[in-house]
Amino acid sequence: MPNHFFDTFVEELEVRFQTPLPGEKAHARMLAQSDIRRMIKPNERTRKSAVLILFYPHREEIFLPLILRPAYDGVHSGQMAFPGGRFELSDEDLIRTAKREAQEEIGLRLTDVRIVGQLSELFIPPSNFFVLPVVAYIPYRPEFYPDPREVEKVLEVPLNEVRDKTIIGTSELVVRGIPIQAPHYLIQNHKVWGATAMMISELLTILED
Repeated sequence: MPNHFFDTFVEELEVRFQTPLPGEKAHARMLAQSDIRRMIKPNERTRKSAVLILFYPHREEIFLPLILRPAYDGVHSGQMAFPGGRFELSDEDLIRTAKREAQEEIGLRLTDVRIVGQLSELFIPPSNFFVLPVVAYIPYRPEFYPDPREVEKVLEVPLNEVRDKTIIGTSELVVRGIPIQAPHYLIQNHKVWGATAMMISELLTILED
């Protein structure tokens, strides 16, 4: 069945990515107030990474997947995120990184994935990474096969749910023993905060402008 509504969405999205990105202005709306950000700056040990923000049609709506990280001894334990990870020397660029990581983490078949554009690069102080959000689409609902070592759960999230301003709140969280005030999106009973929330804020700004 043709997804004319999705084709129209993709066409509009491609046009919007031809305009300047809102960047820091959009990020600031969901920026956590933390001493960590002031203490840790990019340095010679800072590494590159990328995530994939993937749109797809389902039930006459537009969806995108988020993942829940398993609990582990690390800075991103139990967090909500987009699939992604670090740049490898075998990757020709960060777009390849985002696609490869999505394939490894959620079993995404890359054959029909099409890239629309990139959001602004973000520095993540706790893990000392620059992360590039890569925006893409696939013209049908994909099947997900999450790697249990890296993904506890895949959440299929309607774009309209993410656009609902009533899901925005603020929480006090503890990162590396340091309390922080963090804005969040409450999505399917999970708090999405930090870099992922900042990416969503920039994405929504692009869609709404």
